[in-house]
Amino acid sequence: MANILSKVKTLINANLHYLVDQALKTNSLAVIDQYIREVENNLADLEDAAATVGGEVKTIQRRLNDQEQKADELDRAIDAFLTEGNEAAAVAAQSKLNSTSRLVETYQEQVGRQRTEFQTLLDAKVKLEARLETMRQEREELGALLELAKSKEATNKAVRNLDNLMGSGDSDISGIAESIRSRLDKASAAGEIRAASLDQQMDDVLERGMLNSQLAERRKKLGL
Repeated sequence: MANILSKVKTLINANLHYLVDQALKTNSLAVIDQYIREVENNLADLEDAAATVGGEVKTIQRRLNDQEQKADELDRAIDAFLTEGNEAAAVAAQSKLNSTSRLVETYQEQVGRQRTEFQTLLDAKVKLEARLETMRQEREELGALLELAKSKEATNKAVRNLDNLMGSGDSDISGIAESIRSRLDKASAAGEIRAASLDQQMDDVLERGMLNSQLAERRKKLGL
């Protein structure tokens, strides 16, 4: 019994706040579930031990009652034998009464110890059951909290991913736009170059035409 009570005492004195902190730190109910399993297992052992000790109390009490009844019968028999003058029978009955009285005392001590032990087990059972109920409630609330935390974490992750996606998209779009602008600028510049070349060619042609016209007039004047 000492072993089971030692385990139960450890479980009863366990720092529940530490267990909760560990669960929050690891984002897992594993440590809480492990504690609950240990409490449930030891509670079962405790109930078995209490039932055993309680049964022993009843057994010893029954034997005690039998011996006390026997002692009463012997006590009355001794008086009867003495009244009848049966000395030998009185002596024998007195001897039996003495043995029975010692046995009664032994049973009384045993039943007293067993009752104390039984009550200790019952008290431990009540305390352990209270701890189990408390931790089950804590687990339920903690489970909801962790689920909320996971949901929030997932939401935050999704938002971060969306931000990254949007940022990446903006960058890509900006890059594409810049590339388009560059090509447009290049095309515009090339067009300008071509236009400038065409203008130059036109100017050259027009100027050459004018020169030819002027030379033609001179040739006419000169009669050439």
